[in-house]
Amino acid sequence: MRIMNEAFESVSDEALMEQMCRGSRQALAALVERHHPPLMGYLYRLTNGQRELAEDLAQETFLKILQSAALYARGRPFKPWLYTIATNRARDHFRRLETRKTDDWSDWIEERPGQIDLEPEAAFLTRENQGRAAAAVQQLSPPLRAALILRFYNDLSLEEIAQALDLPLGTVKSRLSNAVRQLQRILAEPQEV
Repeated sequence: MRIMNEAFESVSDEALMEQMCRGSRQALAALVERHHPPLMGYLYRLTNGQRELAEDLAQETFLKILQSAALYARGRPFKPWLYTIATNRARDHFRRLETRKTDDWSDWIEERPGQIDLEPEAAFLTRENQGRAAAAVQQLSPPLRAALILRFYNDLSLEEIAQALDLPLGTVKSRLSNAVRQLQRILAEPQEV
């Protein structure tokens, strides 16, 4: 069922957010309809394919946006703000559960800046490698996985990722570089038959 009417299709996210702040339920519905599918994809990958958890986190994200509408800075880019809230919801979830060390968001560390080799992106897009690539992405640490998913699956710019994850631009570049190197190593390993 399509909620968003044609009047909202050409309206920017930021303008919809301003309308929502003034009480427009239609603007909120348009934002949810526009961003729910890519947000679910991000959270699904971030939570290692736990669909129910991703759905809960997406719902919490939109609820937090509604609750925080008064704090929204006019003109602030909406998309990075949305992913900041979603990432924080996921981070809070993992902290509450005190998951094992490899899934603990509190272990985020600064990596050395490096050049990003984007050639592996082409391998990710081929149909025969999608399942293997998805499994490889799940082997990355949460900080590397978050940066990679936001960049290659959600198509955020490096600046938007830096805003969403509240990191310096150099750290984002470093995480992406490290993620790509790790993926190259994982994908180069022989497959078990």
